[in-house]
Amino acid sequence: MKKSLIQVFGFLISTLGWMFVSCTIAMDNWRTTYVGGKGGNWMIKALWYWSNLWKDCITDTTSVINCRGYDVMWEVTPYVQGVRGLLMIGMSLGFVSAILCFIGMDCTYIGGSVKIKDKVLLSGAVFHFVGGLSALAAYCLYTNRVASSAFAPAVDRSIIRYGIGTPIFLGLVGSFLIILGSILYAVTVIPKRMMNAFTPKTPTASKSHGQRTARKTLYSSAYYAVSRPSRDPSQSSSSHISWISHFTEDKISARDTFV
Repeated sequence: MKKSLIQVFGFLISTLGWMFVSCTIAMDNWRTTYVGGKGGNWMIKALWYWSNLWKDCITDTTSVINCRGYDVMWEVTPYVQGVRGLLMIGMSLGFVSAILCFIGMDCTYIGGSVKIKDKVLLSGAVFHFVGGLSALAAYCLYTNRVASSAFAPAVDRSIIRYGIGTPIFLGLVGSFLIILGSILYAVTVIPKRMMNAFTPKTPTASKSHGQRTARKTLYSSAYYAVSRPSRDPSQSSSSHISWISHFTEDKISARDTFV
């Protein structure tokens, strides 16, 4: 019961994380800045510059938005292409890992035996972990680029210094949720596999146990064979003694037969 509950929590947390990551791909304001708003005129003029993975936009005080989309891939800034690729890789791994983990959970009745389900669940947890790291690397790459431009020494006043937008923080939270979900999956599988791997095997003990069992069987068969009444009344007691010596481990000497 406890194992199934942990796996359900892992499934919910990882799914919520991938929802956060997928939402950030379509969100605006990955980087944003505010320009203007001063001058003392009766009409305050201000501009908001913002960008996402697909376009650069500008919004004025009249709520008019002008955007320039990234029409051609090779015209996109290289780090934006890198962020796109990392997020696409992470989403693909997340889709595969969600299916594997759903099959490998104990509360589902598909996937085969318990041993096979544990292997499938562990594979899904690994895919979740790698996908979460890929998404985390994408957000860190974008944040590093924006921060390095914002805190760089002033060279040209025409360079716009952007700040980090809401999708970055939402994506970072989603990445950590994905990694946490993969850890919860692995916790329910790895300890049992490690215990099975580190359990000491004693072949000598099993061998001695087998010898004792065979000896016990031999003695019991000898006992029942001796205690069985003879149908031939003319059979002497010496034949009984020779019959016992045949089944016992140590042969009875000729001297003891006359005692």
